[in-house]
Parts: sequence; C-alpha cells; structure tokens
Amino acid sequence: MVQVVKVKASSRTEHGSKAAKKLRKTGMVPCVIYGHKESAVSLSASHDELMKIVKHGVRLVDLETDGKIEKALIRDVQWDYLGNDVIHVDFSRVSADEKIHITVSLELKGTAPGLLAGGVLDMPMHSIHIECLVINIPDVIRINVSELQVGGVIHVKQLVAPEGVVFLADEDAVVVQIVSAKAEVASTMPPELGAAATEPEVIKKPKPVADDEE
Repeated sequence: MVQVVKVKASSRTEHGSKAAKKLRKTGMVPCVIYGHKESAVSLSASHDELMKIVKHGVRLVDLETDGKIEKALIRDVQWDYLGNDVIHVDFSRVSADEKIHITVSLELKGTAPGLLAGGVLDMPMHSIHIECLVINIPDVIRINVSELQVGGVIHVKQLVAPEGVVFLADEDAVVVQIVSAKAEVASTMPPELGAAATEPEVIKKPKPVADDEE
C-alpha cells in the first residue's frame, strides 16, 4: 500500500511572483489544491516538510488545511532553475477508492549477462503511465534483467504489473534492450559516415580511349 504522509498547510490570499518570493523568505512554499469539481484553493506549506516528502518519493498525502483534512495527490512539483529547491507544489483532491492515471518510474533489477558479454544497455523508457487505485500507487516498477542477453529485448507486455495496476503504454513498446557494441557505434555515426562504412567506394578503371577519340 502506498505511503500516506500528513502535511499541514494554510490558505493564502496573496498571489503573484512578489507575494510568492516574500512567502519563500519565511520558509514556506506556495501551493495549490484542485479537483473533484471544487474550487482551486491557494495554500502555503513548510519548505522543509515538502522537501523531505518529495525527496522520499511520497505521492499521496493527508493535507490538513485550517482544520480540514483532504486526501491529496502530489501532481506537480516546480523546482528552481538549478533543480535543487522546491518552489511550488500542485495537489489534486482524491478519494481512497478512486482509480487514477499516473506516471511511475521504471527501475532495473539484476545484472544483464549481455552487459558482461560486451553489450550496451539501451533503455528508451524510464517511466510508464499506469491506472490504479490511489492506495495502490507503486513507488516504482522493477524490471528483472538478469536473463537479458545481447540482442534481448523487454517490451511493455512482458512487464509484471503489481496487483491492481494496469499499464497504459503501447504493449509492443521497447522498455529495455541489450544491443551489440558495434550496432551502438553505427547508430551514433552521421548518416554519411555510416553509409561510407557499409558501402565501400568502388574504384573503376579508366575507360580506354579509342584512337579516333583523341
């Protein structure tokens, strides 16, 4: 079951970049909560508290605002230009028995034999869109690559979904594969160089010139 953390927030009436900057100087972060056909409400919450839960990958919270508790999903986190500091958080209202669509990270498990044989790991997908109950959101989807050889491919349809989770991505999409080092080098070469490497130039002998053509 997904981890649920309690977060305290306060409603706010001041808006705009100047108000947000002033708020951050007090150790708070501007937030907003919306959804369930209710009005969006502007909030503020502790910077340190939000940084802690975001870094731990918390997705679902019990948001306490002015004595009212709402179950909410962290939908979007905005960072500063360096990517080090949380500057805004979007929450959406949810119910415990509600099915939602959400994106979760993919994580590799094990060591692929193909890597030990000199292959190169290619992972086109690092996250996947899923459908599940709010209380069943997985932290990550783990992919076992311990039997993946050079030339081996794992598609979405081969992934093992946790209980109650449905994958929404194309079932034939490539998640991870091991390609040969030669194929990897060829794929990174400019087209003109790749063509030159596979189609050697044929040097033809000059055509003899007839005496009457001189």
